[in-house]
Amino acid sequence: MRRSPSYRSHTSLRSYLTAGYALFIVYASLTPFTGWQEQGLEFSAVLLSPLKQTYSWFDAVTNFSAYLPFGLLLGLTLRTRVNAVWTVVLGTLIGLLLSALMEYMQMYLPSRISSNVDLLMNGIGMLSGALLAVSIVPRAWFFYLMHARFKIFQRGPGVDFGLALVALWMFAQINPSMPILGNVFITEMARQPFVPPKVEPFSWLESVTVALNLLMLGILLLTLLRSRRHAVGGLLLVLFMITLTKFIAAVALLKSWALLLWLNGEAVFGIFAGVLLMVLTGWLAKPYLMRLGVLVAGIYLVLAHGILHSGSPSASMRLYQWHYGHLLTYNGLSQTVVLLFPLLLLGYLWRGAMRRE
Repeated sequence: MRRSPSYRSHTSLRSYLTAGYALFIVYASLTPFTGWQEQGLEFSAVLLSPLKQTYSWFDAVTNFSAYLPFGLLLGLTLRTRVNAVWTVVLGTLIGLLLSALMEYMQMYLPSRISSNVDLLMNGIGMLSGALLAVSIVPRAWFFYLMHARFKIFQRGPGVDFGLALVALWMFAQINPSMPILGNVFITEMARQPFVPPKVEPFSWLESVTVALNLLMLGILLLTLLRSRRHAVGGLLLVLFMITLTKFIAAVALLKSWALLLWLNGEAVFGIFAGVLLMVLTGWLAKPYLMRLGVLVAGIYLVLAHGILHSGSPSASMRLYQWHYGHLLTYNGLSQTVVLLFPLLLLGYLWRGAMRRE
């Protein structure tokens, strides 16, 4: 039986999101990727060690929470190919295999600790995510959500990869230790109460970087949406979601004096400029729009990663009220995604332009 285009499309989007999340897990598990050495450990000893010996409630909750979304995404992907029972079984087994591989490789990283509790909680998280996936697929609201994608966004090769890029961009922007839509880590020191902060000169380059970052997303949305009339509204909706999520993350993670440091003058000016630039470029035909996107992504790469110094992920740790290594890993992951997005966007737009020619 032939698969319909809609079937292939929503399957491709789920596959992209699942693969991307798996890469996030690999990054978080093996960072900093240096100092590999044999430590005289046996993996069987790690698996058979007493659970209480390596137990940490924070690590247990973190590992469960990290693998539950992976189980959900993998379950949604598998459900389009196999029945509910096999979705749960295969999803859990694949997650356990990935987790076991990560725990095995962590034995060669002196800065990481292999734990059978981590493996257990990862498996429970995968099982919970897979069960959640098979429970929501038959729901009517999930069916309408999937079909709403075809009413709002275009169909065709590459569109699902573009939607995955939008999700990747949003992930990189919710880090509260970076200015909104910026790429520079905040390093402001704590100050005494009632003491005014030191006045810093306005950085026009940071505003230009923010504007280009927003314009990249705007051009991507213009190539994906069926109607360009909704592009500005969609961009503002994404900005609202980013701002709200960033504020919630700041409340949960940052110290009180650093709560709104991510909302600076450079970012606000850059956002207004980026929205205006998107409105001005919205009338361009798609081939010219894609070429413009390639140019904007190239300039952003040179400016953000060649001229401006983004700083070290550890430099912003003083902003946090929590001091777990997981936050340092998250900062490093955010920095990596900020770098990868324009590169992936360049490839996406360049391929789209070549295909049209």
